[in-house]
Amino acid sequence: MVSVDGVTAEIIRSNLVSAAEEMKRTLIRTAFNPVIYDVLDFGISLYAYTDGSTNLIAEATGIPYFIGANDYAIEKALEYVGAENLEPGDILIMNYPYWNAAHTADVTLFAPIFDPKSNQLSALSCIRAHWIDLGAKDPGYVLDSTDMHQEGIIFPGTKVFKRGEPNHDVLEIIRFNSRFPEIALGDLNAQVAAIRVGEARIRRILEKYGLDVVKAAVEMVLDAGERASLKALAELPHGSWSAEDYLDDDGITDEMIKMKATVTITDKKFIVDFTGSAGAAKGPVNMPFGATKCMCRIVFKALTTPHLPSNAGNYRPLEVIAPPGSLFHAVYPSPTYTLWTGIVALELICKAAAKGLWDRMPASSGGDIPGFMMVGIHPDTGRPYALSNNEVIGWGASPDHDGSNALQHHSAPVVRNTPIEVLEIRTGMMIERLELITDSGGAGKFRGGLGVRRDIVFTAEGDFLSVIKKSKTRPWSLAGGYEPEPTGMYIYVGTEKEKRVGTCRIKVKPGDRCILKTAGGGGYGNPKDRDPYLVLEDVLEGYVSSKAAEEIYGVAIVDEKIDWEKTKKLRSSA
Repeated sequence: MVSVDGVTAEIIRSNLVSAAEEMKRTLIRTAFNPVIYDVLDFGISLYAYTDGSTNLIAEATGIPYFIGANDYAIEKALEYVGAENLEPGDILIMNYPYWNAAHTADVTLFAPIFDPKSNQLSALSCIRAHWIDLGAKDPGYVLDSTDMHQEGIIFPGTKVFKRGEPNHDVLEIIRFNSRFPEIALGDLNAQVAAIRVGEARIRRILEKYGLDVVKAAVEMVLDAGERASLKALAELPHGSWSAEDYLDDDGITDEMIKMKATVTITDKKFIVDFTGSAGAAKGPVNMPFGATKCMCRIVFKALTTPHLPSNAGNYRPLEVIAPPGSLFHAVYPSPTYTLWTGIVALELICKAAAKGLWDRMPASSGGDIPGFMMVGIHPDTGRPYALSNNEVIGWGASPDHDGSNALQHHSAPVVRNTPIEVLEIRTGMMIERLELITDSGGAGKFRGGLGVRRDIVFTAEGDFLSVIKKSKTRPWSLAGGYEPEPTGMYIYVGTEKEKRVGTCRIKVKPGDRCILKTAGGGGYGNPKDRDPYLVLEDVLEGYVSSKAAEEIYGVAIVDEKIDWEKTKKLRSSA
């Protein structure tokens, strides 16, 4: 292999990242589905292909979970299809959950990229995005499937484009199996357009530098990524720590599901072992193993190289263990549609690691992505719709600062809310209120971030879905901080049917109301050690009530000022 200097390698790496970002801009501009162009529910990545192996070399800013799932999906797809069967212009589609590392609605398209001079398979471009419908048993989200075949039509790695030409038969299968064929095919073509952009940019890089130089640069970048991770591991505390938590239910029964994670850190390895967790669930909360690996990657990257661009070299020291057939390693035909298990499990991994790294880890966030969706027939257009929103939660407090208010969960930190205007125009929902919840952040020397309250009134008939998997247990705190109230959805508010739920699918009619209250983050440290001026500021901002300031923080606020004499007595008696 030819040698390459560091400057050239960095220029090539930057060009690859630029290519991925251009793919992202193309996807956003051309997608039909608000979940893609507004919410940013996608992952885009580029891979080098050398000697039968694929390696992540660049990614666009997207959902970390999706990008990691792409890595696993590409490997499994090539095993199934065979690299020797790929030709220039091909684009393949895959959503088989156990290979795709996601549920069936997260559809992966990928394409081979051949060197312009040697015609060797040299790279692959990949885009994963959430489709609104692909023939599942229920429109919207499937919350109670007991078999993979209830969750939609399956593509194991099928050529939707052959040698640059669309495969009409496959496109027709998609069209006739979707309740929203125009949107499904529109999103497919948006992904195709973005993939073609990536292909063109990679070919231009290969033409400019030559395949041998690009290969050498990629190898240098990957090795540098591995060295950076190993250096960080050497500086972390070493040991093994375990933690347990519970998932609300599996969508079939109300029984909570045990999760256990053991994190082991050595000089050379970061191991996450899910042995001891529940076996396969009857309902659709089972995790494909690739999805489980993705959640571990997020924690590993955050602890080792959070400020460096991501590549395959970064993750070489990571090892994930989950027995096949268990909750965290789904096998056929286990249902996998409700992937909220991984969101709650990400906090579990952090909880285990925090036992050894307590001085560099935050407390738990609200611990979930409290999603909701409405499905129905639009009263104005007469056309079917299905539209969702991922709600925000508070982030956990850290050893040196408060948690942030009202952010998306850190398994999907770049995701955005669906705009209220879109929800109201395209569905039968009207949003009456959206505000921070006073006292929702866990108290502590550093306070957890606040969750939100959203009030919804329905203006048309339809199905309303709530997807929450951590409503029965509180987010955890650290170093004596307080645990906040968990998330809850309150349905049929103001009627005799009113109740608090986690995950559900209900019929609604005009005038019905529901309220979503999301959890804040856990607190860090004893609340009585919090700077009284920060407590005053919290009260003035409406983050903390005067009552909580006095009873929990030991700070008396009178006429928007600190009563120092009373505060001294409150804190001295603690």
